[in-house]
Amino acid sequence: MPEQNLLEELTWRGLIHQCTDEDGLAKLLASAPQTVYIGFDPTADSLHVGSMMQLMMLRRFQTAGHRPIALVGGATGMIGDPSGKSEERNLLSAEQLQKNVDGVAAQMRRFLDFGDAGGEASNHAILLNNFEWMQGYSYLEFLRDVGKSFPVGAMMGKESVRSRLESESGLSYTEFSYMLLQAYDFVHLSREHGCLIQAGGSDQWGNITAGIDLGRRMLGKQLFGITAPLLTTSDGRKMGKTESGAIWLDPTRTSPYQFYQYWRNVDDADVMRCIAYLTEIERAEYEELNEATNSDPGRRTAQNRLAEWLTEFVHGQEGLANALRASKMLFGGEIGVQTDASLSEIFADVPSQEVTRDVLEGEGYWIVQALQDAKLANSGGEARRAVKEGGVYVNNIRASDEKQRLTSADLASETVMVIRKGKKNYALLRFV
Repeated sequence: MPEQNLLEELTWRGLIHQCTDEDGLAKLLASAPQTVYIGFDPTADSLHVGSMMQLMMLRRFQTAGHRPIALVGGATGMIGDPSGKSEERNLLSAEQLQKNVDGVAAQMRRFLDFGDAGGEASNHAILLNNFEWMQGYSYLEFLRDVGKSFPVGAMMGKESVRSRLESESGLSYTEFSYMLLQAYDFVHLSREHGCLIQAGGSDQWGNITAGIDLGRRMLGKQLFGITAPLLTTSDGRKMGKTESGAIWLDPTRTSPYQFYQYWRNVDDADVMRCIAYLTEIERAEYEELNEATNSDPGRRTAQNRLAEWLTEFVHGQEGLANALRASKMLFGGEIGVQTDASLSEIFADVPSQEVTRDVLEGEGYWIVQALQDAKLANSGGEARRAVKEGGVYVNNIRASDEKQRLTSADLASETVMVIRKGKKNYALLRFV
């Protein structure tokens, strides 16, 4: 992506929500490669889907030739950002914060080029932790150096502060101080790394403009801010949330299969926005996918493309292959050797029944009985007819003999066997 086209790229993708001076920013970006930073709050040891918006924003700047700084808030994370929050967060210990910082940093390397492969480039990303420069600051020094340049009136005017002050839970002095710390980050990065641009989600507008004002007062510099929309559904709900919790980038928290399925099930009203916001799919293909969604939404062409692109990008080719293989199992594809955990995840909505494991010993477990125990047949006669008609499958392999006996060799995982009657009637038998 040529430098001069970066803002055009962000514009057609709908990624510019607010900008402090769009003309000035355009001239700055065209004049020379710039440094841009986004802060990430280390409240967990993994980033989630919402963080992808900001990581992709930094990636787009890097692709256009600019240097991104991914700032992990080891210091600010000890306080918690009040923006968009209705109540104060629990404070984390230094040990937990460090664990979170390490986990988040590892995930960022899939999105940004930190020059890990060797060589040196002017736009290699930098990973920083604001605890590095805040840990040496005494309270009195910070008040003297930073606090005196920060008008309380300006802070009180920020929506994030005002809304909390008016809420039932109120706002502690600790959280009230958060804005000073984040604003000082911008000053520090400008002074030490020549960073003139801060980006973030639209909920960070108050913090970003506070940093710009502090930079003008402390450094006499013109700094710039740009925000992207929050990743929400068409009805205003935050994306990346399910009934079982957040969609994480860590495969041990959210498996590649779950990740893939989440994007594959995105609503038609949201899918094109997700493609624009989160992928590098070019505009021509975007238009084709948009047309396919409008003309034949039932095929879910855009959702499939979104799910495949994001799953491969976040979890690699192997992660995507595993997700596709798991998805095919639900439609009769080969199951192969799995683990209890993977089968429980893939068939999460499928009813399961427990059976004593000793039925698999000796002569084995009669398939007619298995169908009844799995609640897929109400009687032996019904079970026999289903087998004779070719409509019964064990681990998606057709059972052709009503006399068939199942043994431990027929388990699909350590303790689970997958039984199916017809095309869609699945049940799990768990042998305990």
